[in-house]
Amino acid sequence: MQTTFSVLRKSRELYLRFLDNYTPEQLNKVPEGFNNNIYWNIAHIVVTQQRIVYSLSGLPMMISEEMAKSYMRGTKPERDATQAEINELKELLFTTVDKTEQDFNNGIFTGYKEYTTEFGYTLRSAKEGLEFNNFHEGVHMGVVMSLRKLV
Repeated sequence: MQTTFSVLRKSRELYLRFLDNYTPEQLNKVPEGFNNNIYWNIAHIVVTQQRIVYSLSGLPMMISEEMAKSYMRGTKPERDATQAEINELKELLFTTVDKTEQDFNNGIFTGYKEYTTEFGYTLRSAKEGLEFNNFHEGVHMGVVMSLRKLV
């Protein structure tokens, strides 16, 4: 699992560069032909990691219910994110990973509600959820890289 967490941290470092180097206006812009923006994609990957690791394990997530509902699969931006929300997301990129690794190493993920992803892959444990999460974050990195050219 050390590699899984290492890949996840590298993914989050790349996402942080977007939050650090783009203006709030750029992060919030939904280009023509898209239904979301850079900020939504980054918030979505944090929410997804929390859902597929903690929620499916029957454990409380480290994010607010409002955030979970606003950036889960099937949603789209309803309003622009504020600078305060951008700053909070920067922190969540890493605090969620650090706590997840600590919790994983402490063996708290004992139960899991089986879940089949939109890609047809069935997750049966928090370990599988973490491994799948890296694939999911890669998919959204591709979207963010497309969006960056249009903002």
